[in-house]
Amino acid sequence: MKRSITAVIASAAAVAATIGFTGSAEAAGPPCGAQAKACVQLHTNTAWLMDGGAVVRGGVPITVGKAAFPTPAGTFRVQYKDIDHYSKQFNGPMPYSVFFTTTGVAFHQGSLKVQSHGCVHLSHADAVAFYNALHPGDVVQVVK
Repeated sequence: MKRSITAVIASAAAVAATIGFTGSAEAAGPPCGAQAKACVQLHTNTAWLMDGGAVVRGGVPITVGKAAFPTPAGTFRVQYKDIDHYSKQFNGPMPYSVFFTTTGVAFHQGSLKVQSHGCVHLSHADAVAFYNALHPGDVVQVVK
């Protein structure tokens, strides 16, 4: 019986390690307050959708601003949304844009391999989810 229990425990530990329950940073959850509807952690390139402190989606991979155009940290409110936004300043499409600063920083569909000019790039599926979930006035928290 003792060997069976030891075998079961060892198997459970192996399964946990295989699927990532080994104390990863993501297991700790998002670093934002309960008021945040969207949470961004810059140093891990991760974002979450939240509802009352509970994770609704995420953590999802993101790309943020390059050194010359950093994504600002702080607490913001969604300003407006534009499903087919086109940036005249940077001459490019920004589909599913959710603007959360007064200086034009937004969540939007974009490359997860190329840093932005301050925006938060999301995959297509995640950009659609953030666009649908966030509304003007919602709190967006960006932490280092």
